[in-house]
Amino acid sequence: MKTANRVTKRKSLRIPEVSREGPYTFDDFLAFGDDGTKADLLDGVIYVASPDNTDSSDLNTWLGSIMAAFVDFRVLGKVYFLKVAYRIGPKRGPEPDIGFVPTELEHTRRRGYIDGPPALAVEIVSPDSVERDYIKKYALYEEAGVREYWIIDPDAGKATFLRLHGKRFKEVKPVKHIFKSEVLPGFSVDVRWLFAANRPRAYDVLQGLLRK
Repeated sequence: MKTANRVTKRKSLRIPEVSREGPYTFDDFLAFGDDGTKADLLDGVIYVASPDNTDSSDLNTWLGSIMAAFVDFRVLGKVYFLKVAYRIGPKRGPEPDIGFVPTELEHTRRRGYIDGPPALAVEIVSPDSVERDYIKKYALYEEAGVREYWIIDPDAGKATFLRLHGKRFKEVKPVKHIFKSEVLPGFSVDVRWLFAANRPRAYDVLQGLLRK
């Protein structure tokens, strides 16, 4: 499994995950989240995220703002980022860095969470989330039927784009550095921008997408 290989190669870079063993239910997790901490509930275990570094935060804001504006303009649904949990079972509630919920699934939105999986999930890998993003969430999102899963790994300088075929994820390679989403029709991203020191302005990228 390619994702597992990536984790093995990077073990020396990982820092220990901060977790609360439980087992916790999703209701327990919602109560835990009242303190504003970003975390994931995976099979009854709460994994607490380390504080964001500025590079990851900039990337999250840049990509999330483009996606949110594009989705809003095309009336495709809603993009949620920062701290939004998706209830995927009684003991599962991941909080992807960016999640897309299409219009037809807006009925799953609750005041404090989404009652179901996103159609598209984006995770920006940090040193403490390598195994979580490449293995635990890979399996969880695949089983839940997430249609696209993007793993953006700044330390490795690599982005992995996974698309659901049947019940399994298959990796989709960018063509000439461009990845085109099927979940967000008309949305594409130049992978080189994800790791650039100076990215194009979000507004300029959005305008280019909307002209296509």
